[in-house]
Amino acid sequence: MSLSDPLGDMLTRIRNAQRARHAACVAPASRLRASVLEALKREGYIRGFSVEEIRKGISQIRIELKYTDGDPVIKEIHRVSRPGRRVYSKIKELPRVYAGLGVSILSTPRGVLSDAEARAANVGGEVLCRVF
Repeated sequence: MSLSDPLGDMLTRIRNAQRARHAACVAPASRLRASVLEALKREGYIRGFSVEEIRKGISQIRIELKYTDGDPVIKEIHRVSRPGRRVYSKIKELPRVYAGLGVSILSTPRGVLSDAEARAANVGGEVLCRVF
């Protein structure tokens, strides 16, 4: 089965797993997904992730979810730029998520960065998702 939005599928898997209070979830592996998860890990929204090979040429990512006092750390996770509507932002026009309490994940020429890292590097790009 092919997916039209693989990153959106991964975000939905994370959202559903946290609502069900699972410790971890799995998703098919790709470099973009691993880069987004690395940014989420740097920002402290997930414990970590690992790439596991199921069989030759087929891999999956195991995502370890993070909770504080039984509540999920990720309260909202939304896809912003979709295949039908790409959203790009200049660094000066990038809005703050919940007045800086949340984070936007951007695909920039310097790789996948959080909005704070993109502001520090002074680069804009495609707004992949926002997390709070």
